[in-house]
Formats: sequence, C-alpha cells, structure tokens
Amino acid sequence: MFGIKELKGNIQITQTTVECPIKGCSCRVERQRKRFRRDERFKCPLHHIYISPSTFEYPSELDNLLWKEPDDIELFEKTKVVKRESRVFRDNSEDALSWNVFRFLERNHLLAEFLRTLVPKTQNSPEVIYWSYSQTEQNSWSELNKARLEFGEAIERGSEPDIIIKTESSLFFIEAKLTAQNQTVPSDRSDSKEYVSGGDNWFSKVFKCDYKTIAIDERKYELMRLWLLGTWIAQRNNLDFYLVNLVLSHRERNIKTIFGKYIIENNRRRFVRTTWEDIQRLILGSDYMVSGKEEILEYFRNKTVGYDRNGRLLRAFSVS
Repeated sequence: MFGIKELKGNIQITQTTVECPIKGCSCRVERQRKRFRRDERFKCPLHHIYISPSTFEYPSELDNLLWKEPDDIELFEKTKVVKRESRVFRDNSEDALSWNVFRFLERNHLLAEFLRTLVPKTQNSPEVIYWSYSQTEQNSWSELNKARLEFGEAIERGSEPDIIIKTESSLFFIEAKLTAQNQTVPSDRSDSKEYVSGGDNWFSKVFKCDYKTIAIDERKYELMRLWLLGTWIAQRNNLDFYLVNLVLSHRERNIKTIFGKYIIENNRRRFVRTTWEDIQRLILGSDYMVSGKEEILEYFRNKTVGYDRNGRLLRAFSVS
C-alpha cells in the first residue's frame, strides 16, 4: 500500500503523459481523460498501478486492504454479493477506507466505544453490516430490503448505507465521505419513486419540507434517502435511529445545521456529524494491546487522497 512515505510530493503532468507517482520511478504513461480506465497504456510497468493525473488504482483489491486473514477475506468477498458497486482498487476509495477502519473496530471489539463517542448512551451487542450485507443473515439485510421496496426502490439498485450498526436499542446508518461531498441529486429528477407516499406517508412525519426542495434544489438526495429509510426501519423495530455523516475534519463543518433544517428530529432520531480524525483519536487512546493498532495508526498518518490539478500530493487526514 502506497502513501506519503512512498509517493512523490509532486508529479509531472503534461497534455499527453503522467509520471508514475512512486518515488524513484521515472516511468511515464499515457494521460487518462474523463473516465478512469484500467488499460495497459495507463499502467506503470514497474509498479503495476494504473495511473491518472489525480489518482491511481492497484492491480488487486487486496493491495488496498489492511486486514487479510482468512476470515477477513471471506467476509469481504461475501459483501460483494450484495454491494452495488466497488472502487476498492482505487487509492482514494471511500469503500477501502471504510472497510479498513470499521473492520479494525469490529475485530478489536471497539464498536461500542466508537458509538459512545456519538451518543451518550451505552450500546450493547453491536452488529456491523457492511454495504447492506448482514453477517447474521448471510445476505442483504432483510429490514433494509423491506424499506427499499416500501419506498419504491429496486433491491439491487436501492439505497446502500456504507456502514450499518445495529445494537439492542439503536440503529446507526453511517454515510462515509472521503473526497466526495454530500451534494447529490437523483439521476432522473422526474422519478421520486415512492419516497413521499411510501410507509403511509412516512416522509411527512420525518421531514419539514417537500421532496423537491431537499433532493433537488438543496442537493441532499442521498442523505434524504438514508434518513427516510433509516427512521422507518427504526420505528418498525422500536429502535432509536442515528444518521451519522462521517467526514474529514475540515469538510462539511456545517452539515448538521444545513441538513437539520429539513428533518424532524426528536429524542429517538438524530443526525450526527463525526470525523475520521475523531476515530483516529479513539484508536490512539485505546489499549496498546489491541491487534493491528500500529498498522491502523500508520495508515491514518500515511494516507493520501491523490493529487491536485497542479500535481501536488494531498494528505488525507489532519493527524500527526
């Protein structure tokens, strides 16, 4: 896995070529434009990575994963059965980051401690669901599928929280962001599915304004869907609900205020902002005996998110 220690601080980008970002490598490849492609002409012959002006992809998904014990790989492969799409190959992949961090928390029984940083309530028996794959059910989580159908979504193309954590008393939907922001709109603006009418008009019970305002005008389509489906599932199962927006510390600082204008919160449902750096501090303060602690902390220190338009390397996290 390549990061700050292995990558050049600056790369040369011309109209036709891009140089390999690995320190000491003089190879240049043809410059990619528009859509990222894994073609041989974009591949460094020495390091076998596929290069664009802003990022690169590893030859194997496993190259971007920290935890590779047989049970880790088995679970990771099972998630592919239900996961809608995967960009784990890519250096700046939110999926790879989510897996590396939350699998660490799960392996070391730190999920409950993480949840206590979000809400001041003890959370017992946390179960993590990666990209809608339920380890208990060994399939796409049935409660999420019910919600997808209730609001007019197709199961195979429905809303997909990055991470779901279910405890005895609460349900957490975690929407993780690395390079992307919360500005999203539907691909077909004329198709609102059954978001407004589904669940016996559940939309009107959890939002303060109309669908078009939230999803299209204010570009909060993704957060809207997760709030709608999550609150409905929680209500059906008598659980508290928390929609957690997990972002970089310097980004989306006002998202709680912005999205909070559109949703109806109460003592059983809340929107929460937290940061990757908050998780890093939690891990830093954990017991020194936890497995893989040094590896995950080094991962935070060394992680990058590609290159800017001037070819300058971008550090992912504000950590030391």
